[in-house]
Amino acid sequence: MPTSIPVDPHHRTAAEGAGPDRAAEITVTDPRTVRRAVKAAALGNAMEWFDFGVYSYLAVTLGKVFFPSGDPTAQLLSTFGAFAAAFLVRPVGGMVFGPLGDRVGRQKVLAITMIMMAAGTFAIGLIPSYASIGLWAPALLFLARLVQGFSTGGEYGGASTFIAEYSPDRRRGFFGSFLEFGTLAGYIGGAGLVTLMTALLSADDLLSWGWRVPFLIAGPMGLVGLYLRLRLEETPAFAQLEKEARADQAARKKKAGLKDMVVGQWRAMLLCVALVLVFNVTDYMLLSYMPTYLTEQLEYDATHGLLVVLGVMALMMCAQLFMGRLTDRVGRRPVIAAGCAGFLALSVPALLLIRQGSLLAVALGMGALGLLLVCFTASMPSALPALFPTRVRYGSLSIGFNISVSLFGGTTPLVVTALIGATGDLMMPAYYMMAAAVVGGVAVFFMTESARRPLPGSPPSVSTEEEARELRASYGSPDPCGRMGA
Repeated sequence: MPTSIPVDPHHRTAAEGAGPDRAAEITVTDPRTVRRAVKAAALGNAMEWFDFGVYSYLAVTLGKVFFPSGDPTAQLLSTFGAFAAAFLVRPVGGMVFGPLGDRVGRQKVLAITMIMMAAGTFAIGLIPSYASIGLWAPALLFLARLVQGFSTGGEYGGASTFIAEYSPDRRRGFFGSFLEFGTLAGYIGGAGLVTLMTALLSADDLLSWGWRVPFLIAGPMGLVGLYLRLRLEETPAFAQLEKEARADQAARKKKAGLKDMVVGQWRAMLLCVALVLVFNVTDYMLLSYMPTYLTEQLEYDATHGLLVVLGVMALMMCAQLFMGRLTDRVGRRPVIAAGCAGFLALSVPALLLIRQGSLLAVALGMGALGLLLVCFTASMPSALPALFPTRVRYGSLSIGFNISVSLFGGTTPLVVTALIGATGDLMMPAYYMMAAAVVGGVAVFFMTESARRPLPGSPPSVSTEEEARELRASYGSPDPCGRMGA
């Protein structure tokens, strides 16, 4: 990492400035606290995507357990329908937890979402099969998925806000990349467990009890995540906002409402929805849908298909933190733009390779798509929070993120499965990713670069006292810097 990067003291956004007056309140971060914050946020994300990964990789088995039917395609559609149901309530969760996080604090709300996520996932592992209780089985599955969806509505926006507000400006991309590193770790944990169980258990054992094991693991994971989150203090940015509110009684009484978070941030909200669209369509296509595509559409061996996806995710983890550092060097916009251009140009060739069916061809095609996806997983956790000012960041980001995920991301497996069924064209996944890349490219054109700059509405944040002295000197300000306590 470079040790001397120019900082623009007059950087502003349309929403809220961060000029010289704000810069007098420089925050010097404590490395131990930043590491704890990153760990707590990433673990929650890992648990969320451990569940989603397991659900996707067990889609065929879950279809037989909860949706018995003579038609395998109908079973698969029903299972993915339950998968998509969680995304329908995510905007509601975002509208509840997001504004709450801007009112009472990020840490408190993230503790609540952790409890609800763990409970919803754990409950799936306890639901009796359709053969035991009939229609109550799919009904309870839908209910558990709704609880998961409602809680995750406040998870990503809160976790990315949490890390962004704790991180020093020069390293926000690097620390933010740990959030999706947790996502990949959760997917690998879920995929690895399913692969191991598929290899060791008979089909009857997997169908009767084996599928429950991954969901029951969520209980202990949730307790660990809750412990880590309860140990943390509020972010420096939110603490500063509360300090200003206490000093200004009028500001304290007038908290931002939903209208301020949506209509008042309409331009940033549109950019958020578009960026999340390309991020999540490609993410869910590769990590959630492709294992089923390999098995059901290409009649690929299930175990080998899962191993290929597991290898791709391991490759992405190796590149993730490096790419996060790169976004701090060259900026978020060039990295996101490269990802969009790559998906537009390489989706068809990559899928044609995958359709060849050989292990090498499938690995090359999936690997290429995985490396392109890293452009988004490494940059979005730091780029999205920087779209909004501190006073509405959690709420606006949660609402915009979840609206986009619900409409486009979580429905990807269901929509692509239906499109292939209707047209018979096995290239539909490539066309869908290309369309998403076009939308993402338009958003990149209009977004403002945020790397190495303070978050809108927040004072500058640095790693050391020396950096703070240099920054104060650049502002010509003798004011002392604020220190974030451990």
